[in-house]
Amino acid sequence: MRKWLIVSVLVSLALVLTSCSGSSEKIRFATDAAYAPMEFMDKDEIVGFDIDFLAAVMEEAGLEYTISNIGWDTMLESVRQGKEYDAGISSVSITDERKETYDFSVPYFESTNMILTSASSPIFSALDLLEMKVAVQTATTADIIMSELMGKDNSNLKRFESNALAILELENNGVDAVVADNMIVGEYIKNNPDKDFVGIFDSENFAGEYYGILFPKGSDLKAKLDPAIKAVIENGTYAVIYEKWFGQAPDVTKLLEQ
Repeated sequence: MRKWLIVSVLVSLALVLTSCSGSSEKIRFATDAAYAPMEFMDKDEIVGFDIDFLAAVMEEAGLEYTISNIGWDTMLESVRQGKEYDAGISSVSITDERKETYDFSVPYFESTNMILTSASSPIFSALDLLEMKVAVQTATTADIIMSELMGKDNSNLKRFESNALAILELENNGVDAVVADNMIVGEYIKNNPDKDFVGIFDSENFAGEYYGILFPKGSDLKAKLDPAIKAVIENGTYAVIYEKWFGQAPDVTKLLEQ
């Protein structure tokens, strides 16, 4: 009788511990921390707008999490599989093509692509790039847009693993321009005043985009995080984080309409 009582107590305790362990399980996020000021490495720490924003969202949602820097292509594939990582945050533009493979949170950031080129360059719009050598980061919306404009197999369209490598190619005169998100281009120009580069907007050929948190298809995290994202935007926390990283107040009108 006593043995059965002990066994019963041990089983009950094991169930309680299992339940407690499950309730505190951390959500695993992946990122590509090579996209300053959105996400980048500061010594051994991942920092940036997206990182601060995620911290606010997860606090609002009451969820614990980890975040790992694993690179762009690896992030996309790992989140798609949904085994090692539960979600990704890395300035991922929401597109119809990506929606076929992933689920996205509600939008949390408005962006557009931009041209980075020499101040003495004859480039003034995306159409001026058609006969030029152009660098982009592989599998980004810049890659998609320029593949449509120049032709996917155009030898003048150079693809790199990161925007940092694409910009380095421009600095070394290997290409005439880089196409990347406006925040990336703006940050580079701000941090390199000695370089004779300019950023060019082209709203006719580069439509506005929205970033979202990336989930595997069918993930229940979307339902948990969407309300938290909206709350962070509505309660002013978003504006504080935005001003910290970009030095100005955000216009959240369109985000609140989503």
